[in-house]
Amino acid sequence: MPLRDHFHPPLSRSSTYQEVHGGWPMVIVQQLGRLLPANYVAGPHVHVGAQVEVDVATFHQNTVHSMERVEQGGVATQVWVAPKPSLELQTELGDCDEYEVRVYDASRDRRLVAAIELISPANKDRPETRSQFVFKCAALLRQGVCVVLVDVVTSKDFNLYAELLSLIGGRDPALTEPPKSTYAVSCRWHPRGAENWLQTWCHTLRVGQPLPTLPLWLTSELAISLDLENSYEQTCRDLRIALDA
Repeated sequence: MPLRDHFHPPLSRSSTYQEVHGGWPMVIVQQLGRLLPANYVAGPHVHVGAQVEVDVATFHQNTVHSMERVEQGGVATQVWVAPKPSLELQTELGDCDEYEVRVYDASRDRRLVAAIELISPANKDRPETRSQFVFKCAALLRQGVCVVLVDVVTSKDFNLYAELLSLIGGRDPALTEPPKSTYAVSCRWHPRGAENWLQTWCHTLRVGQPLPTLPLWLTSELAISLDLENSYEQTCRDLRIALDA
């Protein structure tokens, strides 16, 4: 079955990409559960950074109560006043969209061994968020975690896999110039003796074409198949997204 364009009409009028991105991780977890060895577990992780709010009112209310106790005869404690900051910079870094599946080795205190990242528009919309996402992936790879990137976002013309390679200092001949914005790739940092090598399995995604099956590496010698087409189609069926959309 084909990949659909969830970011433009007509499909965007009847369903949202958040529905697909929110449901897809759990379907992947269910399908991985039939393939993972007994000592491995997978779980979904969905965090929408743009919708997180800080409850400032509670802090203010608690402050008022403490002052009331002082006025009523309580013992006042000296308040330490922080010096002026050396920098004040308005920024939205530190909280970003995360639609992912995490795979752990339960026999090693739930050590993270693989992460499947479903890229959202918010991961691609600004240089800061793109850099944040790329550095996160690089850090995971350096820790020996297999990282899979799945980008079906047709509304933002950026390729985060290409930016990851640029950070590391490489280029994939499988990428066109300029790189297509939709793709799926499995990456791992693979040791060879005293050296470490980056290995990737990259596929360009096209609307109207099926999604690939990628290797999901659990150890340096053990991989299972990640059937993106199967899990994507199951997600679309569960959400009643038309096959011809």
